[in-house]
Order: sequence, then C-alpha cells, then structure tokens
Amino acid sequence: MPLKVGILMGGPSEERDVSLSTGKAVSKACKLNGFQIDEMPFLHDYKKWKDSFLSCDIVFNALHGGIGENGNIQSWMDENEIKYTGSGASASMLCMNKAKSKEYAQMIGVKTAKWELLTSEKELPSLALPFVIKPNEQGSSVGLTIVHKKTEIKSAIQLAFSHGSTVVVEEYIHGRELTVTVLGEKAYPIVEIKPSHELYDYACKYTKGMSEYICPAHLDEQLGKSIQIDTELIFNELGCSVYARADFLLDEENNYYFLEMNTLPGMTSTSLFPKSVNATGMIFPDLIKNIIELSL
Repeated sequence: MPLKVGILMGGPSEERDVSLSTGKAVSKACKLNGFQIDEMPFLHDYKKWKDSFLSCDIVFNALHGGIGENGNIQSWMDENEIKYTGSGASASMLCMNKAKSKEYAQMIGVKTAKWELLTSEKELPSLALPFVIKPNEQGSSVGLTIVHKKTEIKSAIQLAFSHGSTVVVEEYIHGRELTVTVLGEKAYPIVEIKPSHELYDYACKYTKGMSEYICPAHLDEQLGKSIQIDTELIFNELGCSVYARADFLLDEENNYYFLEMNTLPGMTSTSLFPKSVNATGMIFPDLIKNIIELSL
C-alpha cells in the first residue's frame, strides 16, 4: 500500500494564496513519489476534514501564517493523534512570536537588531529612526513598513496593528538579506536575496523576476559557517523539528543579525527553501519525501 498523505492548505490567513500554491506543489511532488494524496483545502473549518486526517498516514501542513503556523492546528492534531509534518505546537507558537524568538536568540548569544514591542496604537517607539514596524505575529512581510521620517510613524503603526494585536518596532539595518534553511537539524547553503524594492516585501517574495537569488551566497567561508552553526543553535533552542528557515541581515562590517525563524517556509516556484537544498543536488520531490519521512 502506498503511503497516504493529506495536504492541508489554504486557511484564513493573509498568506492563503501562497499556501494554496505550496499545497499544489507538494501535491505534485507526492504524486511523483508514488504517494496516495488527499488534498484538504479549507477557508475556516479545517475540522471538517477530521475523518480524512485520520485515514492518512501523515498530514503535510502546507499552511502559512495564522492558525496553521501559530500552534493551533498542531495542538488539535496532537489531541486527535494525527501525524503531521514539521514543528510541534509549542515551537510553532514561539517562532510565530517574533519578539519572543528574538529573546531566545539573544539568550544563546546570537545578535538580533534592537527592538521594542508595542501593545497599543497609542504607544510611540523610543528607538531612533530609521526603523522597521511590523506585526509581531505575521509572515511574508505583511503589514511591514520601513519608517524614515516621523510623519510616517502613525500610519505604519496603524497598518501593522491592522494585521495583529502586538507590533514590533525594530532597528533598521542596511545590509544584505540572507536566509538559511534547516532540514533534519542540518543547515543547508545560505541564500542571498537581492530584492528590487528597499526590503524583501510581499511583492518581491512572490512575483517572479522581482528578486535575484544567489545560492550559495558569496560569503567568507568562516562567516558562512558561523551563520549556519548559529541557525542550527536557534533551531534547536526554539524547539523546532524537521525543517524551518531563518532570516538574517548582514551589515557592512559583516555582523549578522537574526530576524526570525519560519517553521512553515514556502514551497512555491519562487520559494527559498527549495533553492537552498537544490544547491546540494536535492530535487524538489526528494525534499518533500525527506520532510515526510523525517516527520514520520
């Protein structure tokens, strides 16, 4: 009997379209691996698929953001003894909280940009300009603004709060954007992202041709190894399992700053995770097979 894989995708988050793209790509890869698949798209009620979940050997969680990434769905699947891919509930919840995950990185000695957490639209940042304002629990750069002038602060805070109940204000570091994938506790080649906008925003992430990707990134060998080692440390410290992707900024003095850990990185045609593992010769269907086997 072939392995039966349920593919959970869609959801109500801002990243619904990306999740549907990931789900379709994963579905295709599963078919190439000879797995039996059951696609489970939903908008609000994922529990309607409970019988389908239970009939599968494992559920591939192809959701991004919201309930699929903050530990809610993981907790429900744990309660119902449903096997699923990726990190568990507590690690998912922790990594979704940018401020908390930055605290953990600091505790193990990894640099992260200075930041503060706002809990009300009436609060004003105390950091010096320029800075980045973004929702504390949101992905894909949704609701993010780089603020250069005082006149931009209020609207940036309002935008960020429209996507979440808490907001991170983070020191703006001008530098190179790097991302490091982890599969099975091992860091893979670093990807450098050169977006056509000032920051790697939603449009640059999901529109072909709007960003240039260099993998492996052109870095001093020792610097690259240090970033990979620290990524593995953060991955383990946050309690992640199977796979995740960490984002960093590298300044002009080659200091690197941890930004966040993404427990459900995209698996679309423009996604960074597949680019990284592909640099070692791992093709996409093998990546999906590895994630499933590691999760089982």
